[in-house]
Amino acid sequence: MAAKVIAITNQKGGVGKTTTAVNLSASLGAIKRKVLLIDLDPQGNATMGSGIHKEDMNFSVADVLLDLALIHEAIKKTTVGYDLLPAGAQLIVAEVQLSKLEEREYFLRRILDPISSEYDFIIIDCPPSLNILTVNALVAAASVIIPVQCEYYALEGLAALLSTIEQLKNTVNSELQMEGLLRTMYDGRNRLTLEVSQQLMQHFPGKVYKTIIPRNVRLAEAPSYGLPALLYDHNSNGAIAYLALAGELCK
Repeated sequence: MAAKVIAITNQKGGVGKTTTAVNLSASLGAIKRKVLLIDLDPQGNATMGSGIHKEDMNFSVADVLLDLALIHEAIKKTTVGYDLLPAGAQLIVAEVQLSKLEEREYFLRRILDPISSEYDFIIIDCPPSLNILTVNALVAAASVIIPVQCEYYALEGLAALLSTIEQLKNTVNSELQMEGLLRTMYDGRNRLTLEVSQQLMQHFPGKVYKTIIPRNVRLAEAPSYGLPALLYDHNSNGAIAYLALAGELCK
């Protein structure tokens, strides 16, 4: 059986995208799902947040995309509950080179096809922009999780992203679905947060996760130790919230 491939994306930065990719992967691993996390962001934050350093990498996702290495050569076994296809600054070079090639949207999908049956979930952490890397992720994915911070410009940015997803669905990936909207960095004491949250549920009935990811110090601290929150402080509100999200995803 093929893995469920989920892209985690939002063209707006700073919404908890990488935090969600890392912590959801760890939580799915904790409930005995076999997970591959793909870091598709040149910043490599998901790689560092998984405890993998540059010197630990023989190959990265950039090498695989450019046919310089096989995917099994680049995948790293981590100590945090999932496998990782790591990224680094060389992904910027790969992005430039990919953009010059024919059928450039399909490279990631082709790479994943042979290994899909080895995992239950393949989670892709996308860069915070709509570039050829993000398009590759959305062509390879069956569905999209969109982290949304409940703030003033959230709905405006969301409309543009949903339009992009719909365009890709109509042209290059007819199977692409919105898995769900995830409210992140949530502070229930803030009136604007509550208002935006209500607007999301009103505009997207049935598509907003019940799980809410709170503003949480432990979630913010964990990446500096190369750990998901679940392994940094499993009793923290952030860790518990991502376990709940994994439970929702597996229903």
